[in-house]
Amino acid sequence: MIRTVQLTRPFAAALLAVVLAACSTTVERLGVEETRDLSGAWNDTDSRLVSEEMIQDVLARPWVQEHRRVHGRAPAVIVGEVRNLSHEHINVHTFIADMERALINSGKVKFVASRAERGQLREERKDQELHAREDTRKPMGQELGADYMLQGAINTIIDVEGKTQVRYYQVDLALISLADNTKVWVGQKKIKKLVKNSRLRF
Repeated sequence: MIRTVQLTRPFAAALLAVVLAACSTTVERLGVEETRDLSGAWNDTDSRLVSEEMIQDVLARPWVQEHRRVHGRAPAVIVGEVRNLSHEHINVHTFIADMERALINSGKVKFVASRAERGQLREERKDQELHAREDTRKPMGQELGADYMLQGAINTIIDVEGKTQVRYYQVDLALISLADNTKVWVGQKKIKKLVKNSRLRF
């Protein structure tokens, strides 16, 4: 014989509250400079460390002064492809954007718009030819050509034993002269992490 249990309304309400509380989402605000590693994978702290070290290194090298000495102006740089050759998804645009901002704000380097950005700008200039007042039109053929292209790659090596793994990241960036394909600067940043008792991810 099956016995049924009737729940009183107060008890049912209390039980429902417990279930909802167990399923609720909690949010904690963190400082953007705070380090918080959860999975051991690439995160915002790694991106910041890479960009900061690369920025310091590229501005300390003699290529900027040499370009000014030869050409009498600040070098113009365009961002090329930075390939993610690692085992995981990495948004390379975050530290590249940090590098662009810091280099532009330093007053030592100019950045030329990317291919996608240039396409939008050219469409706007074409539109101005038809619709804008003559004294406000921006003519075609006046773009600043880049002197150097920034290229690079992110690689990883992951060593796993049981529930412990070592995650090694290597970021290589290079500034290449568009005039003669010579590399005027090569930067490298390495990050190594020991991750224990993780859900092994690759």
